[in-house]
Amino acid sequence: MRRRYRAAEALAAVLLLALSAACGSRLPESDFTREDRSPAPRETAPLRVGIITSATSPVGGDAFTGPRDGAKAFFDRLDARGGIDGRRVEVRLCDDGGSGVGNNECVHKLVDEDRVVALVATTALDYAGAPRVSAARVPDIGGQPIGSAYDTYPHLYGIYGSLAPRDGTTGWDGELYGGTEVYRYFRREHGARTAAVVSYNQSASAAYARLVERGLRAEGYRVVTEQVDFALPNFRAVAADLKDQGADLVFDALDGHGNARLCRALDQEGVRLTAKVTNVQNWTSAVADDHRDAPHCRNALWATGASRNFQDTGHPAVREFREATRGLRTHSQWQLEGWAAARWFTDAARSCAQEGITRACVDRFMDRSRGYAAGGLLLPVEFARSAEPPATRRTCLSVARWQDGRGWVSQGDMDRTCFTVPQLAYRP
Repeated sequence: MRRRYRAAEALAAVLLLALSAACGSRLPESDFTREDRSPAPRETAPLRVGIITSATSPVGGDAFTGPRDGAKAFFDRLDARGGIDGRRVEVRLCDDGGSGVGNNECVHKLVDEDRVVALVATTALDYAGAPRVSAARVPDIGGQPIGSAYDTYPHLYGIYGSLAPRDGTTGWDGELYGGTEVYRYFRREHGARTAAVVSYNQSASAAYARLVERGLRAEGYRVVTEQVDFALPNFRAVAADLKDQGADLVFDALDGHGNARLCRALDQEGVRLTAKVTNVQNWTSAVADDHRDAPHCRNALWATGASRNFQDTGHPAVREFREATRGLRTHSQWQLEGWAAARWFTDAARSCAQEGITRACVDRFMDRSRGYAAGGLLLPVEFARSAEPPATRRTCLSVARWQDGRGWVSQGDMDRTCFTVPQLAYRP
């Protein structure tokens, strides 16, 4: 269940990055209250959806805007083709500024004032408004699990699914569970035996590093731990030690800037790795620029995730995404996942066209989701309320490797790169 670890990955990356760095007319009330199953009169008013993004958060830059951009591109294309049952999708954007106060303001505006039928591709540094969204029974579809909200509240449906009870308590008695398939993949497929985990001397960084270390040890690795001072990191010393220790893999709990400096130091010290493993947030087309002065490390970058490589244009669903986003300056895996979230809402809304596209109908579709894959963009997603956490689980993995001149190259079929692995508990 690597997907649950993605919440920890995202939260750690966000915390680390932070270190470095008007009301419209209401839709008819019947749009939201119709619960009968009889055919509804054909509606023509636009369908309003909301997208909350921490676009101007303390993290800065475009760290959180990928899912928003992907979802918006999908809806633009959908409207150009006639919308949903003849109804245009009207997207309401809200930037929460990366704060809990701002997030609550966005939730109030979109849910209470704009009366959106759903939220889509939420990407919030502090999803403080999640309880309010849940209480209003507004389906939140395909959000990024930066925090634990998607494993806590009903009516919230994260992009990677959830087996947790989602009854208002996080996970199972406050604990979430994640699998070790990434570590098993590199051990079985590439013979890796020694793995390094590099972190800052900062609480969020150190906590995530300990989580990775536990997973590696469970898979039989010899683990080398390296910690650097956040204010004055000595990455050359880390690189020299990793060379002496003969590390095959490097995992990290660093921000993007720290990653680039670590890669540069690894090249300077002549360290040659099987893989420098990164996460879905760094799975972007900007790698060549971000690591321009570390060619060896750059070409050892691997990314793992639960969605199909955005460069896999041989797949029709990916090709459709790339054609619609041709004008974007860069591409990323988070954009593709935002596109998948918008497609998920669209499939839900189309299923409701006969009875009326309401919050309640869309929510029923989402709650029944079993094996949803957005046309092959996602590993099959499900939402189940398991009373007990699984001890083991068969989980599949999307893997890509960066190669100069080719970009991110898929490594095998994500629907067949699967392992049955133990599930380890952690507190988010």
